Amino acid sequence: MQRHILTPLALGLALAFSGAASAETVLRASHQFPGGQGDVRDEMVQLMADKVAEADVDLKIEVYPGQSLFKAREQWAALSRGRLDITALPLDYASGRHPEFSATLMPGLVRNHEHAQRLNDSEFMGMIKEVIREGGARVLADAWLAGGFASTENCITSPESVDGQTFRAAGPAFEQMLETAGASIASMPSSEIYTALQTGVLDAANTSSMSFVSYRIYEQVECLTEPGEHALWFMYEPILISEQVWQELNEEQQQALTEAAQAAEEFFAAEAAGLDQQMVEVFRENGVEVVSMSEEDYNAWLEIAKQSSYQNFAENVPNGQALIDAALAVE
Repeated sequence: MQRHILTPLALGLALAFSGAASAETVLRASHQFPGGQGDVRDEMVQLMADKVAEADVDLKIEVYPGQSLFKAREQWAALSRGRLDITALPLDYASGRHPEFSATLMPGLVRNHEHAQRLNDSEFMGMIKEVIREGGARVLADAWLAGGFASTENCITSPESVDGQTFRAAGPAFEQMLETAGASIASMPSSEIYTALQTGVLDAANTSSMSFVSYRIYEQVECLTEPGEHALWFMYEPILISEQVWQELNEEQQQALTEAAQAAEEFFAAEAAGLDQQMVEVFRENGVEVVSMSEEDYNAWLEIAKQSSYQNFAENVPNGQALIDAALAVE
């Protein structure tokens, strides 16, 4: 048998090359949203990956859009256990494990995009982020999206307009409010709305302005209720990293990731308000009627929410009333 003896110099070079090749840390980022199609949540994650690459700290983010790595509702469990590194996640999807997260999709709790920005630095979000940390993750970038209602049957305005329809509502708080108003509920991630409307499983849905466009919901509905001046639906959809993964990064990599996430958050904040108008234009171009809720409609929904969603959250969720009070304290 022929044996190859490496000289000390050759051995040193081989070890150096091996160390350099293995030094780069690769993080996998998963989300449910369409990739490469203008969805701002995908663009937000891609921007963060680009900024991290530019920092040259032996850190790389590989982005897996469209549920190509984990299904929408599998992401939180995978993240909290360290099986997934990064995700862009509608936080309320994890409310089955952490019911406090339903406060981030509570009817009428966020009034507009400016109010959402003020909430980011509030005691309320500090409380939510503490639950996130206790659950095994941490927030890299904040993101709030407004949303609306769409139906195959009629325009959704007053509470009476949902009676008898089967709705997708995104989270427990909206489900409780809609059920109290006479709707039936079918729970599913936003990526399944199109097929459910197409097959008659759903009559109507709540989701974000971005998802209404990205998932081409305009092809299946007759009327859209835009957020307008009275946005009842706002959802928190942050970029999260596994706490276990975060602790394994060196200080230089953590700093690069923090700076990249800040750039992604600022990009998203600049885009967020425009998403609502983009949705309106796309739906109208596709022949869908677009309406807005009146102040009277909004207040009627809020009264139902207070009797159902708010009351249930305060009574049954740990620290529920304190979370609601902290959110309502933000002007």
